[in-house]
Amino acid sequence: MSSQLNVDTIVDKAGSGGTNVKMANTSTYVSDGGAVTQNTVQGLIKVWTNFNGTGTIATRDSFNTASLTDNSTGSHSINFTNNFNAASWSGAGNCQQADTVNPGSSYMDVLQINRTQETSFAKVMTNLNFTNTDVQDAKYVQILLSGDLA
Repeated sequence: MSSQLNVDTIVDKAGSGGTNVKMANTSTYVSDGGAVTQNTVQGLIKVWTNFNGTGTIATRDSFNTASLTDNSTGSHSINFTNNFNAASWSGAGNCQQADTVNPGSSYMDVLQINRTQETSFAKVMTNLNFTNTDVQDAKYVQILLSGDLA
């Protein structure tokens, strides 16, 4: 027998505020148009980070990022707090050198995830010039990763 719960707000037992809602890996949501359902957990970003890749590297903000490693010029590793289940995650990112983008200055380029993927970290290479294949440190580096967590 199935049942349905219709409520406007879910709060803690004391009624004083929000509460945690635990979802199973099979939880779904209805699409914006209402025509299809999607898996909620599969659709979430599992790791993201925004960091300064110049000088002594430093995280500005992040999620599921345990630490950063400065491997060499333009080469960094993002170490995960919670590992991926398999090394088949997907990633995207960008980088920028200057505070503002002006004609003739460094501008955004796509990061290269440059090695066999691992479950516990992502190695990224930054390049600030579309015509130059040499890696360079970037002041602003942003990475998003999706996949199945262990």
